[in-house]
Amino acid sequence: MSTGARRRGVRLPNPDSPGNGGDEGLSPRSLTPDPTHDSTAAEDDPRSVSHPFPTSGRPEPEYLHNVACVAITAIAFALRFYKINHPDQVVFDEVHFGKFAAYYILREYYFDVHPPLAKLLLGLAGWFVGFDGRFEFEAIGDSYTQHHIPYVGMRAMPAVFGSLTVPIVYQIMKECGFPVVICTFSAALIAFDNAHIAQTRLILLDAALIMFMALSLWAYIRFRKVRYHEFSRVWWGWMCATGFFLACTLGCKMVGLFTFLTIGTAVLVDMWDVLDIRKRYPMDLVLRHFFARALGLIVLPFVVYSTFFWIHFKVLSHSGTGDHFMSPRFQESLAGNELLMKSHEIRYFDTVTIKHKDTKVYLHSHKERYPLKYKDGRISSQGQQVTGYPHEDLNNQWQIIPTKAIPETGRGRVVRHDDAVQLLHISTQSYLLTHDVASPTMPTNQEVTTISKEEARSRYNETLFTIDIIGGSAGQPWKSKASHIRLIHVPTKVAVWTHPKALPEWAFKQQEINGNKNAEDRTTTWYVDEIVIPAEDEDLFNREGKPEEKVVKSLNFFSKFAELQLLSLQHNAGLTASHPYASGPINWPFLLNGISFWTQNETRRQIYLIGNIVGWWTCVVALSVFTGIIGADLLARRRGVQPIPDFVRNRLWNSTGFFFIAWALHYFPFFLMSRQLFIHHYLPAHLCSVLVTGSIFNFIAGESINFPISSPGPGMRRMPTTYSDVGQKAIIAAGIYMIPYLAMFLFMAPLTYGTPGLDGDQVNRRLLLSTWTLHYAGKATSA
Repeated sequence: MSTGARRRGVRLPNPDSPGNGGDEGLSPRSLTPDPTHDSTAAEDDPRSVSHPFPTSGRPEPEYLHNVACVAITAIAFALRFYKINHPDQVVFDEVHFGKFAAYYILREYYFDVHPPLAKLLLGLAGWFVGFDGRFEFEAIGDSYTQHHIPYVGMRAMPAVFGSLTVPIVYQIMKECGFPVVICTFSAALIAFDNAHIAQTRLILLDAALIMFMALSLWAYIRFRKVRYHEFSRVWWGWMCATGFFLACTLGCKMVGLFTFLTIGTAVLVDMWDVLDIRKRYPMDLVLRHFFARALGLIVLPFVVYSTFFWIHFKVLSHSGTGDHFMSPRFQESLAGNELLMKSHEIRYFDTVTIKHKDTKVYLHSHKERYPLKYKDGRISSQGQQVTGYPHEDLNNQWQIIPTKAIPETGRGRVVRHDDAVQLLHISTQSYLLTHDVASPTMPTNQEVTTISKEEARSRYNETLFTIDIIGGSAGQPWKSKASHIRLIHVPTKVAVWTHPKALPEWAFKQQEINGNKNAEDRTTTWYVDEIVIPAEDEDLFNREGKPEEKVVKSLNFFSKFAELQLLSLQHNAGLTASHPYASGPINWPFLLNGISFWTQNETRRQIYLIGNIVGWWTCVVALSVFTGIIGADLLARRRGVQPIPDFVRNRLWNSTGFFFIAWALHYFPFFLMSRQLFIHHYLPAHLCSVLVTGSIFNFIAGESINFPISSPGPGMRRMPTTYSDVGQKAIIAAGIYMIPYLAMFLFMAPLTYGTPGLDGDQVNRRLLLSTWTLHYAGKATSA
């Protein structure tokens, strides 16, 4: 605490939050009592110790931690780099993320629902090892060696991240005051886990995500350890490091929001403690704490996170596969984009084709009519069918008819934002119309049809549609390709809309077109794909006067950033299609489902993503035990019994409780999602459950802990020092546990590494649960 704070009479509590040992430049020793405070001061601190301290246990030499950490790190690297060149084929989602890395090298814009950091790093790795970006990663099983792709170098970066996660787990446990055996045990649960190994040795995003998530937890624990040195350089350093790693976590995948929520929950508890009047913090100091945390844990992460996107946009400066997802303004900021090369103003009496932005079908009509009666008994108008058709066809052509007097030549013939027009179907010479008749598949939406020129005379208003250019302004010209529009029916205000569901055979299984009453729905977006016949056979390229020089237009960063964020969230929520290896969150902790990553029929080899069942089920037990311990302790204390000494209980709540909250916040939000989910989404939560497991092992194995666990500040009272007493019994218990754990790892290794191939009986033996879907299993034979 600052000297000024001490002069105002602010009393500091005892050090008792996550962490152990000293920090750089800070002494870990207990300090002499503050003579300004009497002996009853601890009674005012709700976290003070009321039980005598055990004296068992001895301090562990620092070199033991160093040796153990280096050893488990070396093992992690060996396990993740073992046969990393196998298979020499595209595996599972390398189809996507390898392709995205290639786009960075080619500088071609793409769209993906995930933030860019991990993909930027993969692209950097590819560039560093000489990948030219020309390989397209089209399908699982495509050969790398035949195309001379330096895939090992690209896989090496995720493997390094996955390997470094293991010592980070070790350091998290060490900083929380756990002894060498507990730290090593926790790190080993990650090092030898089959799922973590398989997921972090391929060209995928999860290795970076999990590493940065672990770094966020580690940095926050370090920050909490120096909380008594508030506003010092080291205090600011660890808080800003936490914010930076949080931004990196979110920059890899949106799952990083759960890490933000975890740290945010801990910060709220911390600020609630600072606000406690018994701490005697003046309000100006409380506000300083609040704004400091807002700066380090909100503003700084936002700046860092935004920087990833700034780099993303700077690198992807050329037109690519992701253009059509973006707005016309965004597309026009990309070099070589089709909008720059082929966009033209639309004039009255132009004949055009109109395309739906999302489903890419043309607005289409043909002479066939809707059936009089649908299967559900509803009656149609028997009007001419209007459908969505995915291929070029003469029946896709519509002429833009004015509804006002226009000049014979000049700019007055340009169709503009908010103009009301008629759409004349060329092949059948009928006008587009929607009316208050239910559509074929959606009774709540209006039928879209066409009517003849003769009938249109009496139903003129029903054929009027407003050209609503999305984001347009008054007088803005309507352009082919460059203008995204809504066709708003003038009398009823519904928007012309389509959806992927096909109509029955009577409509040749083409898409339904109907009138959507939610006109602002983003899926009501259309654009003119081509001006097929310019009005009066004008020269399309010269009728606008002197041809405009096609230059890349500028769009400010924040407009691009906001558009991409919104689009990513919308598409992420829309990933609801079924997948044979998708699974629900309830299955994940118990390993009821895995994912087939890769197969090779000739050699009967396969990669199947599944965790080490011994470790995963142990974590489930540990989570249950923690919940039971906390519940029993609360019940006992309600009856005046204190079964757990305060200093041990504080460790259980502050360290293990923090890990438990991290697990819960990285797991339970998935139950609220309707998108596709896979078991690899549980890996961040599994790491948190490993931290809980190590903590519970320490609680069961010993009756004492390393205490105090935070770096003391100036003027703090001396606290008795204790050391963990887990000793030999914990080492023996961990060693015994590791026998089946390592055996299970080796038993499942052929499915993790994809080699060697297994015959039917060997595959059957590895079908530990009937819900697993392994390939090449032998047929069961009756006795």
